[in-house]
Amino acid sequence: MATFRKVVLANNQIYHVYNRGVERRIIFTNKREFQRAIDTVKYYRFASLPLKFSKFLVQPAARRLELISNIHSSENKQVEIIAYCLMPNHFHFLVKQLRDNGISRFISNFTNSYTKYFNTKHERNGPLVQGIFKAVLVETDEQLMHVSRYIHLNPVASFVIKEEELENYEWSSYREYLGLIEGFCGKEIVLNQFPSIKHYRQFTLGQVSYAQELEKIKHLLLE
Repeated sequence: MATFRKVVLANNQIYHVYNRGVERRIIFTNKREFQRAIDTVKYYRFASLPLKFSKFLVQPAARRLELISNIHSSENKQVEIIAYCLMPNHFHFLVKQLRDNGISRFISNFTNSYTKYFNTKHERNGPLVQGIFKAVLVETDEQLMHVSRYIHLNPVASFVIKEEELENYEWSSYREYLGLIEGFCGKEIVLNQFPSIKHYRQFTLGQVSYAQELEKIKHLLLE
């Protein structure tokens, strides 16, 4: 029986989008795979692309620079990625849709491209992530702040890393929010809710214990 999405994905609206590996399997097994996924995300947030990402990567360096310049120079985004976190067996995005079907195309391109890469590398076949991705509409500024915190705390809440290691976790936008690295997220919509980056950091870290307790009982709260 076909599965249909309950949430309509509308332009200029923000959504928490997430999915996990089939059978809860690990989908990012090492740093190279995490980085490949992030590079894939950066590429497919744009709409009109001349090449698939795998074909783009094998172009000469000068040609890659030319293609990226052309992509970035136009009003070409299909989504604005506000925040993200890649975990060993799942991923989260806080994303604004800019074009019709932008989120669906972005997630489809990202997962299809990464799945082909992963399957080739690991000599496997078939889907890598569960069927249709989940999407929750973000309706208020307060919800926006809380979802960004939830996404950024995910590595600590899931006990993948310790709280003091969060600022060194490479596979989320948290370091970008703190100004520790350059990035590609439209983070201002969240950070503008706070007097300073320091206040956002305090807001995020203030919920670590609660997030860890919630993670322990999450299976009791979800169907």
